[in-house]
Amino acid sequence: MTQRTVFVNGDYVDEREACISVFDRGFLFADGVYEVCSVLDGRLVDFEAHMRRLRRSASELDIVVPWDDPSLLEIHRELLRRNALEEGMVYLQLTRGSSGDRDFHYPEMATPTLVLFTQAKALVDAASGHRGIRVVTQPDWRWARRDIKTVQLLYPAMAKMAARNAGVDDAWMVEEGFVTEGASNNAWILTAEGRLVTRELSHDILPGITRAVVCELADALGLVVEERAFTVEEAQSAAECFVTSASSFVTPVIELDGVAIAEGHPGEVVRRLRERYIEESRRRAL
Repeated sequence: MTQRTVFVNGDYVDEREACISVFDRGFLFADGVYEVCSVLDGRLVDFEAHMRRLRRSASELDIVVPWDDPSLLEIHRELLRRNALEEGMVYLQLTRGSSGDRDFHYPEMATPTLVLFTQAKALVDAASGHRGIRVVTQPDWRWARRDIKTVQLLYPAMAKMAARNAGVDDAWMVEEGFVTEGASNNAWILTAEGRLVTRELSHDILPGITRAVVCELADALGLVVEERAFTVEEAQSAAECFVTSASSFVTPVIELDGVAIAEGHPGEVVRRLRERYIEESRRRAL
């Protein structure tokens, strides 16, 4: 099996040799943030937007980002080159670093830890993008600052395992009867009147980069977007449902809690949005 080259604090190393301190706060406290850029045709999708969100997330946690965007872009591109990646993702993880011991207080003098690695994955021809996914709901038990893209992903992992154990593909999280978002994506419905609905931006959800692009594409296609919360029952009776994320693009949801959406088949609107998203991503990729 070919081993990947990864980036760790300034060095490109074999993944088997990569290491960080056992006192790194990302490991001890989930004190870190991350981003993931899709890769199409060996190029990065929405890189600038992902770096803006990275800096916002880090700022909300008072983590300094001592690398500028050109430097981070060069690291991404070098990893693509070394790993010959044409399609997949590049993950970036930034933690507050290590103070050399375990202490709840932020260290006054610590160098942030920066790790990047690639992941090969079929994105354009992913089976889920064409056949759709089945989803179950789970209570949203995450913390109150979901708008920060932190590495503390235990509950989303638990929700995805609950979905797997139920024999379906993914989970939508629900709070007070309303869908917040998917375990690793933003949730959407298309109403019978032909309006796209996705939850408004707030501390309740992650401001998805793909979500923002789809809002732009919807406008270009003459579709009206309503940013508001929707219930599980509204989603189950919707004309179409789908999710958006960097790793899944625009993916149809064909079943929610055992109820078929659009007779259990991907709808025409989500198909058009997925096609346009892929076209636009290829056009704008760096």
